[in-house]
Amino acid sequence: MSKVPSSAAGRAFSRAQTDDPANREAHDFYPTHPAATRALLTVEQFDGPIWEPACGDGAMSRVLIDAGHDVVSTDLIDRGYGEGGRDFLMEWSPRAPHIVTNPPFRWAREFGDRALLLTRSPGGKVALFLRLAFLEGIERQRWFANTPLARVWVMSRRVPFARGRAVEAGEGAGVIAFAWFVWEHGHQGSPQLGWLDWKAA
Repeated sequence: MSKVPSSAAGRAFSRAQTDDPANREAHDFYPTHPAATRALLTVEQFDGPIWEPACGDGAMSRVLIDAGHDVVSTDLIDRGYGEGGRDFLMEWSPRAPHIVTNPPFRWAREFGDRALLLTRSPGGKVALFLRLAFLEGIERQRWFANTPLARVWVMSRRVPFARGRAVEAGEGAGVIAFAWFVWEHGHQGSPQLGWLDWKAA
C-alpha cells in the first residue's frame, strides 16, 4: 500500500500541479539548479555566444560562463545580474547565435517563438528548461510540428526549485518533472528523446 503524504507535502504537491497565484512568485522567478545546466552541457555543444534572456540572479549564466562560453545576460527584472529592464518578448535584434534559458512557464511558448525568430542562422540552437508537461496539448502538438525541435532531454530525477531563491544543499527533491527542449535550426524530422541525471552532472 502506498504511503499517504503528509498534509504539508500534499499541499506542496497540489500547488505544483495547479495555478496558484497566492503562492506563485510574481514573475516566475525560480532560479535553475546549476547541475541542471551542467547536465545540458554534457550532451549539447554551442558554437559561439549564448544569450540568456531570463537570467534572474545569474544561476544559469554563471554555469555557462564557467564552461567557457561568452554569455549575454538580460532580464525583464533587475536582480543585480546582467542587464535588467529588457523585455525579451519585445526584442527584435539577435544578440547571440544561441539562446539558453529557463523562461517564465506562463510565457514559455512565447519565449520559444521569440527565441526561434532571433536564432535563425543554420546550426543556431534554442534550449529551454521547461516542465515535461509542456509536451502536452493539441495546440502545442501543432506548434511543435512546425518548429525544428531536435531533442528533448528528460531529467531522470526531479530538479529541486525554491520560490524566488536558489536551492540550498540538502533541501530535498523537486516535485515537478522537467526537461530540456532543444531546437536546432536546420533540423528535420522527429525529435530525439534522451535522459539526463542532474546529480551525475
